[in-house]
Amino acid sequence: MAEITSDMVKKLRDATQAGMMDCKRALVETEGDFELAKDYLRKKGILKADKVSGRETGEGIVYSYIHHNGKLGVLLELNCVTDFVARTEDFKELAHRISLQLAAMGARYISREHVPAEKIAKEKEIYAEQVKDSGKPAHIVEKIVESKLESFFKDNCLVEQEYVFESGKTVNDLIVELIAKTGENIKINRFVRWQIGESDN
Repeated sequence: MAEITSDMVKKLRDATQAGMMDCKRALVETEGDFELAKDYLRKKGILKADKVSGRETGEGIVYSYIHHNGKLGVLLELNCVTDFVARTEDFKELAHRISLQLAAMGARYISREHVPAEKIAKEKEIYAEQVKDSGKPAHIVEKIVESKLESFFKDNCLVEQEYVFESGKTVNDLIVELIAKTGENIKINRFVRWQIGESDN
């Protein structure tokens, strides 16, 4: 059993903003593994998020980000339950971080649920065509196609993308962390991203 020191607890608290007792419990449960302890706390946050996920999000903000060169811009609608949370610095900071993600990585959809069925079918058709002459059995080909489709979702769906400024964390993790902190449901409602020279297609 690893010894859990006060410095370890403080480090985890500083990294996650979770309570001291929660941090200590997470470190005990994961035998002092810092990254596993963060995952443990994140999962606890997800549980809290699940409890509020059905609450209507009628408040929020429209956040705009224009890159310093004036050639790229993002407009984001981020929703929450109360105007009180919408006016907090934490909420505005989340909107800013998501907007930077959009500027850097150019997601096309909010989540996989927003990808049109015909687009998914077309992608699967392309992936199947790519491996049809590989000589692999049909069930292996199917697994390869599904794996490629998962990669497509992670590349193109905003909430599934890895957060560009923190390896190992997704955009959804950022949202869940603030849900856990505020106790309110938070969701991305819509966004647009414009870049000089790009078409809408």
